[in-house]
Amino acid sequence: MAGTTTGIPANVTQNHTKGGIGESTLRPDGTLKVTGEFAYSSDMWHEDMLWGHTLRSTVAHAEIVSIDTSEALAMDGVFAVMTHEDLPAAKNYGMEFQDTPVLAYGKVRHHGEPVALVAADHPETARRAAAKIRIEYRELPLITDEASATAPDAILVHENREDHHAGHVPHPNIVHRQPIIRGNVEEARKRADVIVKGEYTFGMQDQAFLGPESGLAVPCEDGGVDLYVATQWLHSDLQQIAPCLGLPPEMVRMTMAGVGGAFGGREDISMQILASVLALRTGKPVKMVYNRYESFFGHVHRHPAKLSYEHGATKDGKLTHMKCKIVLDGGAYASSTASVVGNASSLSAGPYVINDVDIEAIGLYTNNPPCGAMRGFGAVQACFAYEAQMDKLAAQLGLDPVEFRQLNAMEQGTIMPTGQPVDSPAPVAELLRLVKERPLPPERQWETADGESDVRALPGGLSNTTHGEGVVRGVGYAVGIKNVGFSEGFDDYSTARVRLEVINGEAVAMVHTAMAEVGQGGVTIHAQIARTELGVRQVTIHPANTQVGSAGSTSAGRQTYMTGGSIKNSCGLVREKVMEIGRRKFGSSHPAWTSAQLRLEGGKVVTEDGETLRALVDVLEEEVVEVEAEWRHRPTEPFDLKTGQGNGHVQYSFAAHRAVVEVDTELGLVKVVELACAQDVGKALNPLSVVGQIQGGTVQGLGVAVMEEIIVDPKTAKVRNPSFTDYLLPTILDTPTIPVDYLELADPNAPYGVRGIGEAPTLSSTPAVLAAIRAATGLELTKTPVRPEHLTGV
Repeated sequence: MAGTTTGIPANVTQNHTKGGIGESTLRPDGTLKVTGEFAYSSDMWHEDMLWGHTLRSTVAHAEIVSIDTSEALAMDGVFAVMTHEDLPAAKNYGMEFQDTPVLAYGKVRHHGEPVALVAADHPETARRAAAKIRIEYRELPLITDEASATAPDAILVHENREDHHAGHVPHPNIVHRQPIIRGNVEEARKRADVIVKGEYTFGMQDQAFLGPESGLAVPCEDGGVDLYVATQWLHSDLQQIAPCLGLPPEMVRMTMAGVGGAFGGREDISMQILASVLALRTGKPVKMVYNRYESFFGHVHRHPAKLSYEHGATKDGKLTHMKCKIVLDGGAYASSTASVVGNASSLSAGPYVINDVDIEAIGLYTNNPPCGAMRGFGAVQACFAYEAQMDKLAAQLGLDPVEFRQLNAMEQGTIMPTGQPVDSPAPVAELLRLVKERPLPPERQWETADGESDVRALPGGLSNTTHGEGVVRGVGYAVGIKNVGFSEGFDDYSTARVRLEVINGEAVAMVHTAMAEVGQGGVTIHAQIARTELGVRQVTIHPANTQVGSAGSTSAGRQTYMTGGSIKNSCGLVREKVMEIGRRKFGSSHPAWTSAQLRLEGGKVVTEDGETLRALVDVLEEEVVEVEAEWRHRPTEPFDLKTGQGNGHVQYSFAAHRAVVEVDTELGLVKVVELACAQDVGKALNPLSVVGQIQGGTVQGLGVAVMEEIIVDPKTAKVRNPSFTDYLLPTILDTPTIPVDYLELADPNAPYGVRGIGEAPTLSSTPAVLAAIRAATGLELTKTPVRPEHLTGV
């Protein structure tokens, strides 16, 4: 089944329950968010609360000689000042390795690292007090790139590494190394008629979510703490927070507060531990809200990367081999760098059939800002490079770039470079066909009927810098492959508690999970699944907290697959319990009770032929049916650390883009006119949300193509543009038309056949825009983002 849309998609539901799967059900939080009434974590308030503030390092790598807090403590309104010496228990935390200090001790490793905390009765008082803390630093040599990190005499970012990857890396400043070797590249190279090489640079991107880091920690009478926070993974936070507070997990009660977007930037701890230690120290509720400047230092970013690629092909266009090296800068702390390295290496060949590969990916420790999870998770950087290579090869061979890709496109049954077969639909060639066959937008669309120019449609927009002189159009294509879910043997599961009862004569359901709603629309999908599986009209979504089992992270395109699958599973168990009650009340001899098609619908127990058995109220009476159960996807395994072989991924998703750009070649200005996307979504549980996810991911890829980059001074390792004045984001005026085609080719291993949706379009939109700019200018353009000086040479 396929869908096409440039706006709200048609209703494609086939179920009989209003608001069930397949419908474009509207989001319950949508109106509140667009009207400004939604309560985000920064809006929380508590009587008698204090305000927390963090003092951060002004240098990137230095020994801490001394810290003097006396002047700050003496200020009126200050209730506490804390350094690492005041922490109650463990001093380090981390998602994969516990290498990140709560507050720096011994030395600081990056610009903006937390060093001290203040709690005061007013946020300005807290800030002024923090400014009075005196810290003496003794600066150390900087590690900023591969050369300085891996030199024989390189200073170590972390002196004492005790993690499971340390044994196989060639230098202690390398977090992780993942090679993938398959076939024989040297022999395959001999068969190549054309060989192309490329060196590519991918800039550091910020998640730029709407709401900065914020939360409220409330101390409790039992000595524990209640924490209300915006995050992506409540239970992962809990596992890191509790040891640092010296508390058992059950005494740290976490509740999801309103989240203004995440994109990976909330997977790591930010202010959670800091607010909690201040609350326990003062005995008062403590609220912390980062301003936008601090937010740039308060979360990880997308790894910048250097990528070296070689591809070969025969004269008839078949790929012979690929060799590449990917260097990801992980910054000062590991975060999820090891997993990003695994993703980048295992997906570095792209959605193509290449039997002979020699791949190496490494992640570095440096004194640059820490990097970790961001939408696309390593596959974005690789896609930028391999798609540029595809265009180079096609040009060398004199082939159409889309036809060349289709000639080498993987399909179901293709063996990945890791040796894992692709065991569900992989419609790469079809997705490329869909974007190519779309009608192109009209030429010179800036010309109005009266012969004037609408500057909004020109490169440079309202800056009114050009009226069409020197403007050239370019068209470019790209396609990408992204894994879905956690990989490499991670025990990925989700938990759902489903409750069914009768209230005021109607059957109603409550769904309780720990899923983080970060704007992806999970709460909408969860209600749709419950309506479909239980046949009820009324579904309540319980606030997410740690009083239910883990739902895992809202990342990796996994929540609809995993938590959606868990809700589906728990609903099925609820149905079974209802049937047991029915058999007990009415006798198992009734033929309907033994029917495999028995289900709940509209508050009644019915059979597939529509026969009404009993009103559900008669079945349940005063009883309440509740089930909490875990659900897991099929197991994966780690990639071999020498060969990279292994069934490391659960599922793959695919997206293709066609970009149409107009470039003023004299001024170096770019206008992206259209970014058409085609994607296989498996099953569109909510078509409106599907299109929204695809368009959102597309714009995020557009941003890194032409404007977004965190600039780090190579001499000082300091961030030069930590504000939305200097870190540029696409606005509505920069956003092109984004028509979407989606296929529904079910994955037989997934609930309802779904595929993860949100990440794949972020991969291919960036290289498609670069390909279009190259087509317009004839320039090689090997770096993101493309800046005016790259186009003009000035």
